[in-house]
Amino acid sequence: MDLFDFDQLLPQMLLAVGLAMIVGSALAWFKYRKGEAPKGVQDAQFRPGRTVWMLVVGTILSLWAGISLLT
Repeated sequence: MDLFDFDQLLPQMLLAVGLAMIVGSALAWFKYRKGEAPKGVQDAQFRPGRTVWMLVVGTILSLWAGISLLT
């Protein structure tokens, strides 16, 4: 597998975006559960529906891209 193979570039980018969505949403949820608010933001709101949606979409993107890279 070539690192810069253009046929694999889109699945690699989608995998990176999907994993970033999962990690970012999980970190936001974790910090909310600990009672921490974002620094430098006034009236910050945690939206659990948006967080779950981003986790689901990130998981689907990651699975799809991972399977595409393996096949």
